[in-house]
Formats: sequence, structure tokens, C-alpha cells
Amino acid sequence: MRQAYHSQTARIRWHALQTHYAGGRVVAVAPGANLVDVAVQLGMDNTDAFSAWIEAGIVSAVDEAQALAWFEVDAELWAVVAAPWVLVQPAVSEKPSLEQRANESP
Repeated sequence: MRQAYHSQTARIRWHALQTHYAGGRVVAVAPGANLVDVAVQLGMDNTDAFSAWIEAGIVSAVDEAQALAWFEVDAELWAVVAAPWVLVQPAVSEKPSLEQRANESP
């Protein structure tokens, strides 16, 4: 599962995600957390991991202020689909490592 999500991870501009955002399906993953690991845990329906990440601020809904900021600059993000969700993370580094783990992963 990890390799499948990793191979589907790509950079995308925020404008291309507007339909998904409007549908409430975009989830923000904090910089430093591993996007692939979050997708895997979502795919496995690991509610314990997600509860911990939400509480720690590692995973959150994209709020209106963030969406507007990204829209104004058509931000480039890393994204991976864990249907029906699209997980996004600011593209400040190279493709997330397959081996890297999310911060404080339960």
C-alpha cells in the first residue's frame, strides 16, 4: 500500500484542486509529516493515528484563510489521493521519502 501511494504522489497547483476543496475533500498535512504515511493510515482507517495527528495539528481540514492564501499565489503542493480525500502539503522539498515516517506516528 505504501508503494502505491508513494508512486501516486505528485506536485499540483492549488487552482487544480478547487473542485475537491469545494467538495470538502482536501486535507492538509503539516510540513515535516510524511504525506505517504498519512495516506497509508487513512487507507487503513487508522482512527487512533488520525486522532493523534489532528490533536497535534499535523492533519487538519483546509480552512478558508489557508485556501485563500494558496489561491492567491496558486501554491504548489504535494498531493496524494486516498479516496475520497486529497491529502496536500506545501511543496517545500523533494518528493516525500518512502521510508520517512509522520511526526510522532502512533
